[in-house]
Amino acid sequence: MNPREKLLATIVGSLVGLAILALGVRAMIVLPLRTADKRIAGVREKIAKIQDERRAFFLAEDKVKAYARTAFSDLENETSAASGELITKQIIHCGLKESDFTRLPVGDRKLRGATELGWNVQGEGSLTNVINLVFVLNQIPYLHKIEGLAVTPGDAPGLVRVRFRYLTLVVDPAPEVSRKPPSPDVSFEGPERLVLNSISIRDLLRPYIKRPPPDLASKPVEGEPKLKPGAGGPECFRVVSLSEWEGQPEVHIRDTVNDKTVRYKPGDALSGGTIVSVDYRPMPMPGKAPLMSFSRVILRIGPDYWAVERGNTLAEKRKLTQKELPSELPLPQ
Repeated sequence: MNPREKLLATIVGSLVGLAILALGVRAMIVLPLRTADKRIAGVREKIAKIQDERRAFFLAEDKVKAYARTAFSDLENETSAASGELITKQIIHCGLKESDFTRLPVGDRKLRGATELGWNVQGEGSLTNVINLVFVLNQIPYLHKIEGLAVTPGDAPGLVRVRFRYLTLVVDPAPEVSRKPPSPDVSFEGPERLVLNSISIRDLLRPYIKRPPPDLASKPVEGEPKLKPGAGGPECFRVVSLSEWEGQPEVHIRDTVNDKTVRYKPGDALSGGTIVSVDYRPMPMPGKAPLMSFSRVILRIGPDYWAVERGNTLAEKRKLTQKELPSELPLPQ
């Protein structure tokens, strides 16, 4: 073998040796590092998942504690007794006769993390008092829900029969929370209750009464309040309903002093002006921008238009700009 061949053999051997050395280094160092990186990524993913589960656990725990604070009790017997006592007290408070109502316990139902129990309530009374009962039971902030509400004509004129299920929960296992019984006092003059007056005003369960002849249509209907707004301040009169009847809008004004409701229609005089329209466009509630108002009565006082939102008093009427006017109304001169 001549010197040139020896040199080539040495070079080839060195290259082969370097390749073998590189493979050895890769097998001994690089591959373990890559395996370690994969394990680290997997551990990080597990830690992130555990942290998400931990956050979800604490959020769920706070929610369960919030529910437990409004529960009647941590014991089923105490919860059943307290909820039944609440129903009985509110039946009497709403002007209904306790003897006209039955209250039968609903069988316990086991849920995940709680037991559901409650009462089947059925009875008879005036429509207004029945509305008051369902309203107040729903407003008192105990942990509850009302299901199966049904109202049917009663056995005597002016009476209706109502039935519903008042259900509550006993949290199990119950967290340790400080529980303060909520106040059972609920106002029947708040906007949430006044908006329900349209139910009793409509009185859909009343037997059909034939419309009077045209020559008598202008005479006062028997039982309709004779008092018109003006006997007290405008803050005493609240717009409680802006519904339609046979395509004709109606405005129902509640006299909160004398506990009377008067019905108006477009063209009638009201609050120093004339009712020209009932606007059903959704618009931001004045002074309460996040909330929406879905109806308002529009009055014309002199050359200007004024609006009173449903649920507001006549003292809260506001002057409308040209941009706020419905398209069917002529622009003020």
